[in-house]
Amino acid sequence: MKEIISGSEALMRSLVNEGVKTIFGYPGGAIMPVFDSLYGYTRGENKKFDHILVRHEQAATHAAEGFARVSGEVGVCIVTSGPGATNTLTGVADAMMDSTPIVVICGQVGVGALGTDAFQEVDLVGVSQPISKWSYQIRRAEDVAWAISRAFYIARSGRPGPVVIDFPKNAQIHTCEWNPVSVTSVRSYQPYPPLENECVEAAAELINSAERPLALVGQGVELGNAHNELLEFLEKADIPAACTLLGLSALSSAHPLNKGMLGMHGNYAPNVKTQECDVLIAIGMRFSDRVTGLPSTYAKQAKIIHLDIDRAEINKNIKDDVAVVGDCKMSLPAITRLLRKNSHREWIDSFEPLHQIELEKVINPAIHPTEGPLLMGEVVNVVAEATEGNAVLVNDVGLNQMFSSRYFKYLRKRSIVTSGGLGTMGFGLPAAVGATFGDPNRTICVFMGDGGFQMSIQELGTIMERRAPVKMILLNNNYLGNVRQWQDLYYEHRHSFTDMMNPRYELIAKGYDIPYAVVTDRADLQDKVREMLTTDGPFLLECAVKNEEDLLPMTIPGRNVNEMSLEAEW
Repeated sequence: MKEIISGSEALMRSLVNEGVKTIFGYPGGAIMPVFDSLYGYTRGENKKFDHILVRHEQAATHAAEGFARVSGEVGVCIVTSGPGATNTLTGVADAMMDSTPIVVICGQVGVGALGTDAFQEVDLVGVSQPISKWSYQIRRAEDVAWAISRAFYIARSGRPGPVVIDFPKNAQIHTCEWNPVSVTSVRSYQPYPPLENECVEAAAELINSAERPLALVGQGVELGNAHNELLEFLEKADIPAACTLLGLSALSSAHPLNKGMLGMHGNYAPNVKTQECDVLIAIGMRFSDRVTGLPSTYAKQAKIIHLDIDRAEINKNIKDDVAVVGDCKMSLPAITRLLRKNSHREWIDSFEPLHQIELEKVINPAIHPTEGPLLMGEVVNVVAEATEGNAVLVNDVGLNQMFSSRYFKYLRKRSIVTSGGLGTMGFGLPAAVGATFGDPNRTICVFMGDGGFQMSIQELGTIMERRAPVKMILLNNNYLGNVRQWQDLYYEHRHSFTDMMNPRYELIAKGYDIPYAVVTDRADLQDKVREMLTTDGPFLLECAVKNEEDLLPMTIPGRNVNEMSLEAEW
C-alpha cells in the first residue's frame, strides 16, 4: 500500500535521497508549508538536515555557492515567493556565470492565483530562465519527486550550474502517493559528450610537435576533479601552465610548472608568453575578456587547442585549431596517452627573467614594503604564510579580490571561492559562511573591501548565531578602490562618489559578539593575524590600508594581453 504524503514532505524526502545535509534559507508566507515539514527534519534523533538561517535571500544563494565550491556537492537554498525569490536572482546569475551547482527552491502563490498579481507573486520561471541552467514550476504534488531529482541531475552533471524550482503553495499542501524517483538522463541533454578520437589525436600531434607549448588551466579542472590527470599531462610533456582566476587552486602554487595567474591583473610572464607560445592548450576555461585582452590580436602566432565540456564555448570568443569536447577527466588522459615524454627546459626557463622583472617592480614592493601605509598585498601575504597554503581563500569583488587572489597560496584543491564572471560585490561574506559548512575542517579566510563588506554585513548575524568560524579580513581603504583606480585611468582622477565614510567596525563586531582587532601599524600585523587564526570561531580583523593603492600589473582594455603596465600610467 502506497504512503500518502504532502508535497512538502515529498520535497524533504527527495532532498534526503539526493544526499543533501545542509540547507541555507529564509522562511516566508508562500513557503511556510515547506518550512513546517523541514522542522521535523532538523531536530531529534532522526535529524537529516542542518538548516542555516541567513539574513537575506541573496546571501542564501551565495552561501550555497560557497558550500558547493569547497565541497564539490550541490548547494541548496529555500526561500519564499516574490521579493524572496527575486532576491536570489543575483546569486543565480553568479552561479550560472561561474558554473556552480546550486538548487534554489522558491515558494509561489497557488496555481489558481497565478497571473492575478496576487500578493508576492512574480513570474519566477520567466525571469530566471535566461540566467539558470534549468527553471521549472512544480504545479502538482505528484511531480515533486521527479522535479527535484531532475533538478539535481541537471545542476551537478556536465557543466554544472544553477537550477531554480518554483513551488506553488497548492503543490506544497496537496497530497500524493510517495514514489521515489531517480532521474539519470534527460532527452536532448548530453552532459558528457563522447570524445572524438580524431580530435584527441590531432591535439596530441600538435603538442608533440610544439617547441613552446603553454597550458591555460581553468576551473573545469576543479569541476571535473581532474587534478591528477592535469599533473600527468603537464609533467609528461613538460608544459608550463598558468591559471585563470577561478582555476587558481587547480594546480598547486608550489608546482614548478605553475607560472602564475592569467589575465588583466595576472602575472607578467604568462601573459607575455601567451603571445610567444606556438601551441596554446586551454583546459576548462572560456577565454574570458579578462584573460584575452584584445581578442583580435590574442595568440595569433599559436595553434590553439581548446578542451571544454561545453560545446557552446568552442569558437565563441577565440577561434581554435583543434577542439576536444568532453569532460577533461576523460580528455586529458586520452591525450596524455598519445604524448611523448618531452622536455622544454629552454622555453620554461625563459619565463624566469620576466618573473624577476615583476618581482622587482610589482611583487616585492606590494608584499614587503618598508615604509608608508599598510598595503593590501602585504596583509594577504602575511595571512597566506601563516596558513601555509592550507586555507580556503574567499574574497569579495574589487581590489581586495585581485590582491588576495594574486598573493594567496594554493597547495590544495578547491581552495578559492570568488565571484569571477559576474563580479558580485557582497559575495564574499555569505560565500565564506557557506564554505565553513562545506568543509568544516579547513580554515576559511575571507578578504573584503569596506564597500563589499557593507553590502552583506547583515550576515554577521548568521555568523553570530551559528558561530561560523569565518576569519574575516577587512581591507579598509575608505574607497571603492577598484572603481577609483579606473576613474584615475579614464576620468582624470575625478573620484565621483567612490570615497566612503565608514562606520566604526569594532562597535559592529561587538554588537554581533564577534572578536575584533584592528591593524594600523605593520609592526602589529603578524601578531594580529596570529590572534585571528588561533581564536576559536569567527574573527574580524580590520586592516587600515593605503587609501589610493593601485593594483598592478594591469592590461589596460584595448591593449594586447602582453602589453601589461608594471607601473601606474595614470
